Amino acid sequence: MHTTQAVCRQHPDVRAFVPFPTDVTPQPVTPKPCPCSTYMTQETGWDHDPTYEALSKAIIRAGPHAHWRETYKNTDIGDHFMDRFGCYCIIGPEGPFTSQTARVFMVYIPPHLYYPWHHHPAEELYLVLSGAAIFCKADAPDTTLRAGDVSFHESNQSHAMETRDDPVLCLVLWRNEFDTPPVLSARAETTRAKA
Repeated sequence: MHTTQAVCRQHPDVRAFVPFPTDVTPQPVTPKPCPCSTYMTQETGWDHDPTYEALSKAIIRAGPHAHWRETYKNTDIGDHFMDRFGCYCIIGPEGPFTSQTARVFMVYIPPHLYYPWHHHPAEELYLVLSGAAIFCKADAPDTTLRAGDVSFHESNQSHAMETRDDPVLCLVLWRNEFDTPPVLSARAETTRAKA
């Protein structure tokens, strides 16, 4: 928690997006492993940025003890994606901490995986901690982001991600409208803006 807090308070875009919550309370976690937690702990392609290395390593170490989310389990996204895409809560439901003012997640995507178009009512900020990915969002050009870069998603703005040769590890923050999970968008890939 201290490492997450330090990164959030030091990054100007994260500070501007949402103040780090002052009502953080510890809560018990029931570990719920998934195949992607093994991918993440065995990942050899990390190129940790020194600024975020401590948090990146803490997130990876916590993986076996986390309650991994299965947001798209009952969709047609497929087992290949479900087995490789990883997300767990740091602050929020099933996470080790709770808050009424913000949600904080980690997202891990291994190399060569496409995270399809999706949306949610919560406003969202991705902060890349390690690796790189192509970030796509409605009405914006595709952009490759690396450690220290951010991507802001407005409420219900469709967005997607894709990794190439590198994995990516991100800190994801939500503000407002916490209770509705992400859903896959009907937005066709061919309509997205190209960088």
